[in-house]
Amino acid sequence: MHKFLKEFPNKYLNIFKKLDNPMKIQDFVETLTFNFEESGETIMSPKRVLEEKKAHCLEGALFAAGVLLYHGESAILLDLVTTDKDDSHAVALFKRSGRWGAISKTNHSVLRYRDPVYKSPRELAMSYFHEYFLDSGEKTLRSYGVLDLSKIKKNWTTDNKDLWYINSSLDKAKHHDILGSMKTTFLRSADPIERQTGKLTVWKAKKK
Repeated sequence: MHKFLKEFPNKYLNIFKKLDNPMKIQDFVETLTFNFEESGETIMSPKRVLEEKKAHCLEGALFAAGVLLYHGESAILLDLVTTDKDDSHAVALFKRSGRWGAISKTNHSVLRYRDPVYKSPRELAMSYFHEYFLDSGEKTLRSYGVLDLSKIKKNWTTDNKDLWYINSSLDKAKHHDILGSMKTTFLRSADPIERQTGKLTVWKAKKK
């Protein structure tokens, strides 16, 4: 067992033990209420996610990475960065038979789980490009980066404080530009039916 996970309460490790493949991890992540951060921004550790029974995309990715770590796999995040008009997204990467897949926590009908059929993180990241658009249809994904969580020295799996150092590390990670010198005028807007389905959500925020 990884040294970080030795600080985990047994009742939570029992949950990790049952989630012994990416599909089971994804199914569990789907049961977590979406974290709308009503009381302020958070980046909760996997332990806190289990305590609170909720997560937003980065928290869901960190939770999935923690479970993969428990099962002896690498804990790797893929950071999908957008224009300032949109919100970035993060997923947990995993590998099967030399191909990459992703576990994703999202409240929408897009930017979800990826089966392990992609040859590289770049190829997987590009699979999200046409799903990443605003209500206007404007496509917003601009770059991607990969963060190996083995580089993080603090115990991000059980930390009771918000993991702002993870956010900082994601920002500092090398990111790869997607469009290059291509003009955005070459990008076609998402179709009306895509925009409509993109508005579908799983969880509703509580009205203030």
